[in-house]
Amino acid sequence: MRPTHKLSMRNRILAAPAMAALALGPEPLHGQDATPLATPGATPVTGEDLPTEQVAMLTGPEPSINNTWEQWEVYGTDLGSSFMFGDEMYIVFGDTFAAGNSDWRSNVLAVSTDEDPTDGITFDRMITDREGHAKEILPSKKVDFDEMTVIPTYGIAVGDRMFLHYMSVSHWGPPGRWDLGHSGWAYSDDAGETWTKDPDAQWPGDSNFGQVALEEHEGRIYIWGIPGGRYGGVRLARSMPEALLDIGSYEYWDGSGWSNDPADAAEVIPPNVGELSVRWISFYNRWIMMYLNDPMGLIELRVAEEITGPWSEPYIAARATEYPALYAPFQFPKWNDTEDIYFNMSLFGPYQVFLLRTRIPDLMP
Repeated sequence: MRPTHKLSMRNRILAAPAMAALALGPEPLHGQDATPLATPGATPVTGEDLPTEQVAMLTGPEPSINNTWEQWEVYGTDLGSSFMFGDEMYIVFGDTFAAGNSDWRSNVLAVSTDEDPTDGITFDRMITDREGHAKEILPSKKVDFDEMTVIPTYGIAVGDRMFLHYMSVSHWGPPGRWDLGHSGWAYSDDAGETWTKDPDAQWPGDSNFGQVALEEHEGRIYIWGIPGGRYGGVRLARSMPEALLDIGSYEYWDGSGWSNDPADAAEVIPPNVGELSVRWISFYNRWIMMYLNDPMGLIELRVAEEITGPWSEPYIAARATEYPALYAPFQFPKWNDTEDIYFNMSLFGPYQVFLLRTRIPDLMP
């Protein structure tokens, strides 16, 4: 995913002192416009600010703790949602480049067994197609108004099979808006080495499940969905794990119960919601949702006691005034038993993924 405003890279160097020395990432892909540069001149105060701090830069050349440029020819990338497969955590990235904006891969996949996030998350390996080169795991046509890119939005494992939800972006539109040809499921039966897109497990491009967050709970997989872009609301579906590829079998939360009709799906979070993640944090005994509020330049956090909500008013986990061009807050499937909530966050300025942590003082036991 890339920016919407065609600014020179030097003018996008991060203003926050803690970020000033970071390596720069690639220029916008082939000059195309894409994702918004969420850096408003003045961010309104709309909620309580949480104590958030940066832990480490995870991707790119040094000072990245993984130096993914030298190890796997990943100079710039974004996103970084994650899921567990056995004892390994798989971290999924979006549009990826080598130096000089070359070697465009729509997505790449890292694997980590790091158990201590306090100093960052180290990668054991990346899925490769040759030695030292991260592989594009889901190919794309890379043709505007057909299929510009294929971006995984979330993953989950069921038994020995991995699933990735992806969106097929047909066109980058105005800031924060893009068109999808479709979204759907891909799966892997060989620990992420090869993937198959299921042509029967797809949503149309205008579906409210263009991008999703996933969580397994009490024998079902819950699917929070938003449309393509960053200006929709969140709706909730669920599936039996063994029926994940059978979209017609899904149930939808209508605000008071479950319906088989997707038209009954109620809006559980109002617009404007960008990339999102949802996790159960046992320390707080709450469900935690994080997402980008793009027009406000905020990473917002809401809590709920039940998986269906209702959700609290938003806390503010990060502001674009401190982290210019921030987006895509993705929590992790582990480390949920302490006060610290760890999450990946992308910054367009260096086009890299950073690990941050926050906490919710109001809810401390």
